[in-house]
Amino acid sequence: MKAALITEKETISFLEFEEPEPGADQVVVDITLCGICGTDIHGYKTPGPMRSSICGHEWTGVVSKTGVGVTRITEGDRVVVSVPPSCGSCSACLAGQMDKCMTVLEATVGAGRFDTPHGGFAAQIAVNHWRTFLADPRLTEIQAAQIEPTTICFHAVRSTPPALGDVVVVQGAGPIGLTTLQWARVAGAETLIAVEPDPNRREVALALGADHAVEAGDSAEEFVKDLTSGLGADVVYECAGVAPALQSAVDLTRRGGKVSLIGLAASDAITKPAEWLRKEISVFASLGYTHEEFEMSMSYVADGRVDLDAIHTGSFPLNDIEEAFSELSSGVSEQLKVLIDPR
Repeated sequence: MKAALITEKETISFLEFEEPEPGADQVVVDITLCGICGTDIHGYKTPGPMRSSICGHEWTGVVSKTGVGVTRITEGDRVVVSVPPSCGSCSACLAGQMDKCMTVLEATVGAGRFDTPHGGFAAQIAVNHWRTFLADPRLTEIQAAQIEPTTICFHAVRSTPPALGDVVVVQGAGPIGLTTLQWARVAGAETLIAVEPDPNRREVALALGADHAVEAGDSAEEFVKDLTSGLGADVVYECAGVAPALQSAVDLTRRGGKVSLIGLAASDAITKPAEWLRKEISVFASLGYTHEEFEMSMSYVADGRVDLDAIHTGSFPLNDIEEAFSELSSGVSEQLKVLIDPR
């Protein structure tokens, strides 16, 4: 069996693996679809190989084999990739911080017992059974393939929720930003402003519920100040994942406001600490999600409260994965969420 991995900067190689057999605590999943994440694109543009277990970490599929010790998942179940419940025994759990469980973090980054020799850019994958969650039967395949990144956004907004009536800015109208925007509306935001340099993505943001969509830069800061009578936004979700956006998120926020970091910048950021202090900014960061949040986010998507179909713009067969990566990393692609179909 062949699996696609990023083996060097701007290089994807098909490596040969034996067809997977499940260990005692594992299941084998026949991959239906696997999303290309912004993290994958960062890995593609960075020198050196990308970590195997992370390369292709947004997948859905059908369980075809189960290990002898697995009872919670059975053959034929449709699943999405997830994380386990809090373990209850790590240092964080014993301190009462079960939402910061170290076992869940280990699964989030595909380390330790959750490590795999390749990701979801393959026909099959053998994983610890706790890395699977039963897919809501109301979800389409395309929706199920986007539950992992959607839950990242759900967790971020749940961790840094807007108050009813808040003015909220979302920086970046890529898949993460467009989903975060929708969760912010669900959470009670009154006014939603998308800040995005690409005019096509601004149009999508408006279609998905943004009240305003403005170009990034000085014009965005002026727009937010005018709209809020000089105050600034109550909450800014930073989803662009570029270094300069960290300071611009603070610039757009009111005194006493909140900044939530979701996007992963690939380089160090230059900031203005005096401005952070002057504004008394509260900064939050989100990495991953909890086991329970998968069911919550799936339910909202299945109920039609969050639209993932509008974010999915294309699917590529596995053999054309390099073409998909090249287009997405070009900086001029009109694609939003691209899924890889190994079938």
